[in-house]
Amino acid sequence: MTTAAAVGVRSLQKSYKDLHVLQGVDFDVARGSVFALLGANGAGKTTVVNILSTLLNADAGTASVNGFDVATQAADVRGSISLTGQFAAVDEILSGRENLVLIARLRHLENPGAIADDLLDRFSLTDAAARKVSTYSGGMRRRLDIAMSLIGNPPVIFLDEPTTGLDPQARVEVWQAVKGLAEAGTTVLLTTQHLDEAERLADRIAILHGGRIIVNDTLAGLKQLHPPAKVEYVEKQPTLEDIFLAIVGGVGTDE
Repeated sequence: MTTAAAVGVRSLQKSYKDLHVLQGVDFDVARGSVFALLGANGAGKTTVVNILSTLLNADAGTASVNGFDVATQAADVRGSISLTGQFAAVDEILSGRENLVLIARLRHLENPGAIADDLLDRFSLTDAAARKVSTYSGGMRRRLDIAMSLIGNPPVIFLDEPTTGLDPQARVEVWQAVKGLAEAGTTVLLTTQHLDEAERLADRIAILHGGRIIVNDTLAGLKQLHPPAKVEYVEKQPTLEDIFLAIVGGVGTDE
């Protein structure tokens, strides 16, 4: 792992009986960047995240997070990260604020109420703070879930397909939240199967296929792998997503 990297993976391997999921995965994630791990369903993205978050042991290879080895310094790794899975892990009986206060208290942090209020404001949830989470939209729940994962200010956050099951408007809300994390200096490793998500969010994109990283570059670098685009003058029609967002009035609603 390079000295500037927050996450380093070398020759990572993992198999489930005869199924070889990871067959020598290598990549680095620079501090304060958004790194997208792109791949189809079953490519092994979640397996990589589970190994990095110490939930799963690798068969071979090494990995480190925030300078700590995931195999020999698991407690230090867990103290450096937060993990947001594919589905929001929020308590629907509690309000948004109560969810945040609960996590802050479980982490034995001072001023849990102030921490909750700051995160509610940061993720544009202040107006819905007292409402039960059962009344939240999908995008609001996911934003709350990400906010909860930031309690304690972990330097590295893993987002495993954070927009799974969300509608177009909610996806944009989550994208804005992820951009805010990077702007605040948090290192983000994002797994996704959506090309547009990686294109909009990531400083660097790695494609996981056949158990290996087959390409790892910036978006500009990836575009150089193809012949120059032909210039054609055509009428650009709006996409269905453009139409949907225009009709519902953009993003940021709490309904």
